[in-house]
Amino acid sequence: MSMIRLPRRTLAEAASTLERIAPTRPSQPIYAQLYLEAEGDSLILRASNGELDLELRVPAEVESGFKTLVPAHLFGQLVRSANAELAEFRLTPEGLTLEIGSFKTRLTTADAEAFPPLELGEGTEVELPADVLARALGRVRYAAANEEYRAIFRGIQLELGPERFRAVATDGFRLALYDASVQASEPLKRVVPARSADELVRLLKDGEEPLRLRFSEGRLGVEGPRFRMGLSLMEGTLPDYERVIPQSFVFEAVADAEALRQAIERVRVLADRMTQRIDLHFSPGRIELAAEGEYGQAREELEVATEGEGPLLAAFNAQYLGDALKGLKGPVRFRLSGPTTPSTLTGEEEPGYLAVVVPLRV
Repeated sequence: MSMIRLPRRTLAEAASTLERIAPTRPSQPIYAQLYLEAEGDSLILRASNGELDLELRVPAEVESGFKTLVPAHLFGQLVRSANAELAEFRLTPEGLTLEIGSFKTRLTTADAEAFPPLELGEGTEVELPADVLARALGRVRYAAANEEYRAIFRGIQLELGPERFRAVATDGFRLALYDASVQASEPLKRVVPARSADELVRLLKDGEEPLRLRFSEGRLGVEGPRFRMGLSLMEGTLPDYERVIPQSFVFEAVADAEALRQAIERVRVLADRMTQRIDLHFSPGRIELAAEGEYGQAREELEVATEGEGPLLAAFNAQYLGDALKGLKGPVRFRLSGPTTPSTLTGEEEPGYLAVVVPLRV
């Protein structure tokens, strides 16, 4: 008989994370299972959906090792519903016995050898701090398309260069990129599905530990002290997005990022529901925001630092503009190449970030 003990909260957090990976209606029954392995002083938990594999390692008191499979969602529900502090389970020929306080149950198990192995891929490797990767993916995610038919635009492109790591996303109407200083052995471009990137960001939210990224032709492996993840990459790369990034500007305004975002949110309440149009009137020392819709008009004025010839009027999708500003702190530089040509937003306190927003044609 094999037995293991660990804090229920630790087990519940790991099970909840892996439940997001394990599908409720799997294409193959094996993907509904949760892999459990007791080894040394750790419990290893793994889930897969065929596209994304995730393995977590949590500290535990292990009396003797074992490997088994249990239903992923049922296991998570049972662990979360208990209210004691310590979880204890034993593997017997009859199944997995789970005890948490006064609660006790036995689950039917399956052969662990039937579970697909974790595929990390083999190829170009690069080390990257967890917080840098999380910031890069999280900063550009909003610009990726969500619709299934948008193909490659549903991904985030990761690029390696001699001295640069870049994450970039675009849905064809807006663009966001984030650069970090990282050395790589060879240049490459790979596209990560945005939904897989979401799961990776959740794992990295509070971490600063170094990660090892391993790129192969169709697979990305990410390894850290607490987890290993393997995910399928999308075929192809993004179109030549750099050609839409303007290189010259006729007007620049520097404003507080949060003040500008909040002003946009207030004014957009009265914007047309279909177009989300908001007009920005730039003139020396100020930006006037205005919107008009079915229920009335809204206006707000901000004092800003400006450079260039004004006045200049440009209309934007308020949601797109707000998304580009979300999370930025301190001064933001708004550069306009013209009233109907792409504009850029950059954060003075986050120089690696660049957003491109295209004005509406009016």
